[in-house]
Amino acid sequence: MTDQQQELSYAHGTSEVPLLGDTVGGNLRRAVAAWPDREALVDVPSGRRWTYARIGADVDQLARGLLARGVAKGDRVGIWAVNCPEWVLVQYATARIGAVMVNINPAYRAHELAYVLKQSGVSVLVSSPGHKGTDYHALVRQVGPECPELRDRVFIGEHSWDALLAGGSSVPDEQLVAREAELSCDDPINIQYTSGTTGFPKGATLSHHNILNNGYWVGETVGYTEQDRVCLPVPFYHCFGMVMGNLGATSHAACIVIPAPSFEPAATLRAVQEERCTSLYGVPTMFIAELNLPDFASYDLSSLRTGIMAGSPCPVEVMKRVVAEMHMAEVSICYGMTETSPVSLQTRRDDDLERRTGTVGRVLPHIEVKVVDPVTGVTLPRGEAGELCTRGYSVMLGYWGEPEKTAEVIDAGRWMHTGDLAVLREDGYAQIVGRIKDMIIRGGENVYPREIEEFLYGHPRIADVQVVGVPHEKYGEEVLACVILRDPAQPLTLDDVRDYCRDQLAHYKVPTRLRVLDAFPMTVSGKVRKVELREGYGES
Repeated sequence: MTDQQQELSYAHGTSEVPLLGDTVGGNLRRAVAAWPDREALVDVPSGRRWTYARIGADVDQLARGLLARGVAKGDRVGIWAVNCPEWVLVQYATARIGAVMVNINPAYRAHELAYVLKQSGVSVLVSSPGHKGTDYHALVRQVGPECPELRDRVFIGEHSWDALLAGGSSVPDEQLVAREAELSCDDPINIQYTSGTTGFPKGATLSHHNILNNGYWVGETVGYTEQDRVCLPVPFYHCFGMVMGNLGATSHAACIVIPAPSFEPAATLRAVQEERCTSLYGVPTMFIAELNLPDFASYDLSSLRTGIMAGSPCPVEVMKRVVAEMHMAEVSICYGMTETSPVSLQTRRDDDLERRTGTVGRVLPHIEVKVVDPVTGVTLPRGEAGELCTRGYSVMLGYWGEPEKTAEVIDAGRWMHTGDLAVLREDGYAQIVGRIKDMIIRGGENVYPREIEEFLYGHPRIADVQVVGVPHEKYGEEVLACVILRDPAQPLTLDDVRDYCRDQLAHYKVPTRLRVLDAFPMTVSGKVRKVELREGYGES
């Protein structure tokens, strides 16, 4: 191998441990057989508890109930609910019978709900009765006429749920065994809608093989065993909760702990303390909210050793506190996307602070990554920024019912094009530097908004910042900084920003436009809609 080849931005995660060839149901059965008396699931709000033996029995009962309702292999079963034990049961029961579970964001309203139900062809919908003042019954009634394939509606905790479970008693075990014998680990079992920042979301279609192995390898990387207890304040409707969380736990016979239906910082820390959790998940803002609780120091978090932080970069000072004050010495950073089940890169248990805050880790076993020139597709030398691509067992089957959109992101070599701009370092660790569509090209110079955003975060009057490119007659694009102030009573001018950047950033990176906002436009899953910042705030 030549020096040039060795320096290419390509990495392959090797391992002597093979991939799992199980279905999700088969893997759960293994855990039930090996650890029947170990705790599998705890719902802190209701006090309900499941051993592996009980969860195995309840999953089977629900699976038979779905069979009794005529759910065939490949039928779509929607789950529109907050975090609760029934969500977990639906996840494993649909997998047991080869139905495709469609995750629906609890924040969706009628327009979005109708779209995903129709687009995926959901025939059975399992729903919470409501959440945070929203009546899900009313919304389901409202969209029903638009969804001709929707024939069955089941509400958790109500008569319809009890009836679904009771119906399973009419189905013999042999029928469930026969159905399971028809399943392949490559069958689709999950559709997750990615919250696109433009247009309708797309349904990433994932197989047993995709999500079971990804959950397993994420768990392996943080060292899970049957002794671990994993606190999950992150949503189940997202891969973070149902794959990295639920499947990461059950594939190691660990215990899933649900602290609350949705994120509450105090409830999360109470659950860690009371249930002696060893692992805690969250996006950086969740950890910040927990650390900022006035009575944070009163919680006993000494049982923690690890956890997963994902979703956005973690500030150095936050990571220091998570390690020191939350006892999470082995906390791991993950990078991924729904289309890759989700994790491709992850930091390791013994990585130093710089790798945990400055990178998103290195490639996981059995996965390949490369960084390519976004125009030519040629793999770049290490250290150069380009588009991150990933290939392996984790790449989705495709977008449900949208082959053209699938072909836009998965090339002929089965590489998933992430749309993220990354640098693969000499040590194999990757840094995400922005999104291709967010990259600003000013007078022929490539400008990465994230670099400017991270620099401006240091300004004492700026609480939050987003940088976008807006049209410019001479240079093609110019740099617009949209900021939220720490104190609205202390104004900020463009000259203030430019003075702060002077001699610190190259001249073409210094913002030439400034907009001060009260809030940023967001998607339902909490991503900033930069397209609206460009369109709505770039004009003046």
